[in-house]
Amino acid sequence: MIRHQRAAHQRSRGAASLDVAAHGLARLHQASPLRILFPTPEPGAALEAAFVNVAGGLAGGDSIEAGITLRPGARAQITTPAAEKIYRSLGDTSRIATRINVAAGAVLEFLPQEAILFDGARLMRRMEARVAPGGTLLAAESVVLGRIARGEAWRQGALHDSWRLHQGERLAWADAMALEATARDAPFGLDGADSLGMILLLAEDAGLHRELARELTGGAASLIRPGLLLLRFLGSAGAVRGAMAAAIPALRAAALGLPPVLPRLWTC
Repeated sequence: MIRHQRAAHQRSRGAASLDVAAHGLARLHQASPLRILFPTPEPGAALEAAFVNVAGGLAGGDSIEAGITLRPGARAQITTPAAEKIYRSLGDTSRIATRINVAAGAVLEFLPQEAILFDGARLMRRMEARVAPGGTLLAAESVVLGRIARGEAWRQGALHDSWRLHQGERLAWADAMALEATARDAPFGLDGADSLGMILLLAEDAGLHRELARELTGGAASLIRPGLLLLRFLGSAGAVRGAMAAAIPALRAAALGLPPVLPRLWTC
């Protein structure tokens, strides 16, 4: 009897990490297909870094891991040059893992562009952030369900998204979502929305910006605990991106005292 075995596909395992000190970049590690580029910052601006998947996207079973460490007094803005594409899977799950460490007196802006799930894509995305007392984190994440510009909806697949945020040695916030594509149109699911996003601000004076956050989200913002502000976005892909593109500059200016602009790669 001849038994046919499922072909084993080659999988991509990318990884990259950087360590930033107050004087600038202290350490860098890269493993293909994940690379880190460093656009020239504006005079007086913090270090800018862009994580780039040179493979162009993630197929089922592919994974990328990113590590970001800011030492005391360091400042950095981390972004991506384009949306991360998650291709249709033959059964395996694509994985994205990010680990962040922010020391006291350091300020990190983690502002990647959205992940786009092709129909049939399966993605597990995991974020773990550790921020020391006195450290500041402004972070954003979003996902688009389907290639909207091509008229493609996300009808098959799955998304598992999780966050763990530690402040010092304590778990300050945890969040997880498990979403099957079949729940996209359900009233108890996303009720037809094709994009969702989040902005998180961890700062000593985050509570001062609660009313601004509520204005920016139409009320979908909460002060989870003292110093931790959370903004949620849900709707069409264009509306979510537009709302987040307005919220990020406003929070940069109000909470970080920085120019009210998006990362340059968002607008290239």
